[in-house]
Amino acid sequence: MHRGLLPVLLFCGIVLVLSGCESVSVKRMDSAEVVDLSGNWNDTDSRLVSEEMIKDCLSRPWVSQVTAKIGKPPVVIVGTVLNQSREHINIQTFTKDLERALINSGQVDFVASKTERDELREERVEQAKHSSEQTAKETGQETGADFMLKGVINTITDQIEGKSVIFYQVNLELIDLKSNRKAWIGDKKIKKFVEKSRFRP
Repeated sequence: MHRGLLPVLLFCGIVLVLSGCESVSVKRMDSAEVVDLSGNWNDTDSRLVSEEMIKDCLSRPWVSQVTAKIGKPPVVIVGTVLNQSREHINIQTFTKDLERALINSGQVDFVASKTERDELREERVEQAKHSSEQTAKETGQETGADFMLKGVINTITDQIEGKSVIFYQVNLELIDLKSNRKAWIGDKKIKKFVEKSRFRP
């Protein structure tokens, strides 16, 4: 064996042994259990913020006023929610939490998002070509939304020597699609203190 290969083989053997010694422990948890590991935005923040903000939105006079005016619950759609923080935030999960809170309230009707509508329209075109006349769904029968919910998430982080304070502010606005009038504006603030140890026990 070539002498130059010996150190390489020894190194590879050590790596294989060390990697083989790794152990993985998995513990199943309740999906509603609160766990903060990094201090970053997580599933609990998404769920609590969406529930609290939609509860506040639907407790305001606009709901009863619009319902009395048009004789039925207003139709709402969730538009764009922008992540203007420096942190990666799964906006799709947050918007789905907003949709769930709106639908489950029973106070408003809800229609599909733009992406979902495009897929549904494509399916209706396919039905017109290939489905029977009795089962094919007609085009031009969609329910138009009365209001759009839009928003933005911002963060401010202050940190020094392993300690940081993360401040989240979520702003949502409900806008009348006919008049562009803002029917409701809400905000939710979260502040987290995070301390990271330099030494592991």
